Amino acid sequence: MLLLWFGFLLLAVAGIPYALYLVAYRLVSPTGSPAAKTDVVEPVSIVLPTYNEAAIIEDALEQLCSLAYPAESIEFVIVDSSDDETATLVREFFAEGNRPAVTLIEEDDRGGVARAVNRGIEAANHDVIFRTDCDSRLHEDAISHAVSNLADPAVGGVTGRQIDVLGDSEVEESYRDLQAQNQALESHLDSTFIVHGPCFAFRKEYFEPIAGDSLADDTEIAVAVRKAGKRVIMDPAMQFTEASVSNIRGRRARKDRRAMGLLQLLDRNRDLLGRHGWYGRLVLPVNWWFLAISPWLSIGGAALVFLGLLTTVPLIGIAGVVAFIGFVLLGHRDLLGPFQAPYAVFDAHLSLVIARVRLWREDSDGTWAIDSDSRELLK
Repeated sequence: MLLLWFGFLLLAVAGIPYALYLVAYRLVSPTGSPAAKTDVVEPVSIVLPTYNEAAIIEDALEQLCSLAYPAESIEFVIVDSSDDETATLVREFFAEGNRPAVTLIEEDDRGGVARAVNRGIEAANHDVIFRTDCDSRLHEDAISHAVSNLADPAVGGVTGRQIDVLGDSEVEESYRDLQAQNQALESHLDSTFIVHGPCFAFRKEYFEPIAGDSLADDTEIAVAVRKAGKRVIMDPAMQFTEASVSNIRGRRARKDRRAMGLLQLLDRNRDLLGRHGWYGRLVLPVNWWFLAISPWLSIGGAALVFLGLLTTVPLIGIAGVVAFIGFVLLGHRDLLGPFQAPYAVFDAHLSLVIARVRLWREDSDGTWAIDSDSRELLK
C-alpha cells in the first residue's frame, strides 16, 4: 500500500506545474502577438539547410518564392551537403527569370544542421534572418508577420504557430496544440523558450554561432537572442505547416532527438535561471520542470502505482496494466479521441526520459536522419 500512495504522490507533484500554467493561462488569456507590430518591409535572408532534398526541393522553393513578400527584398542562402541532385536542381531553379537572389554554399561533407545554419547566417547579407526547412510550408504572409514583429525594438526573434500536421497525426496535433498554449503564455509573460526551426525569424545582430554538436539549433538561437536582452515571441498569425507521421519508429526517432536537444540546451544554460526578467524567474524554471523533472516523476509514479496495485490487489493491478497497454497502443494509432491529448503528454514524457538516458550515454551527433515517410507527403 505504501508503494501505491507514494506513486500517487509522485504523480501529483509531477502535475503541479501543469496546473499552475493552466491557471496562469486563464488569468493572462494571451491572444495575438505581444509585440507592437508595424507594417513595414525590410530585406530578408531566407536560410535553408539542405541534405538530399532532390525529391522536394523544387516544390519547396516554388512555395517560398510565391509568398506575399516583395521578391526584390528577399535573398536565399542555401547550404547543401547532399550526395544527390539537390544542388543541381537549386541552380536550375534560380537560373530562371524573375527569381530572388541566391547564394548556394556546397559542402564537401555532411557536418550537421548546426554547421550548415552557421555558414548560412554568416553568408547572409541582411539583418532579418528567416530560418526554415524544405519539409515545411509557410503561410503566404508568414514573412510579413515576422518582419512586422521584429519592427518592435524589444523583440529580437519571432516564431510561428503550426496550424496543420500533414499526415493526419493526431498525436502530433495534440502535442502542438498544447505547446502553442505554452508558447503563447510565455510570449506574453516575457519570451518563449522553444521555437520552431521551420518558421523562425530573428535579427542577425543578436545571433551567436551554434555549437557544432547542437541538437536544437533553432531554440539555441532563441536562447542567444534572449541573452542579448531581446524578447523571443510566438505570433499565432505567423503560420506554417509541417509533415509528420504517427508510426512508432518514425515519431520516436524524431521526438527523442528533439528532446535531447532541449535537455542539452537547459543543461548548458543553467546560468540563465533567475535572470532576464520573467524568462529566468518563471519560463526557464517551469521548462526545467516540464522537460527534465516531471517526466521522471510521472513515469516513476505510474510504475509505483501499478506495482502497488499488483502487490496489494493483483486483479485490479493486472486490469490496470492491460488498460495502460491498450491506452498506449490506441494512442499510437490516433484512436483515443478526447484522450489523445493526455497520451501526447505521456508520449512527450517518454521521449524526454529516453533522451536523458541517451545524453548520459553521449549517444548523439549533429545530424538528422531523413524522415522518408514525411517527405512523401510533400511530393
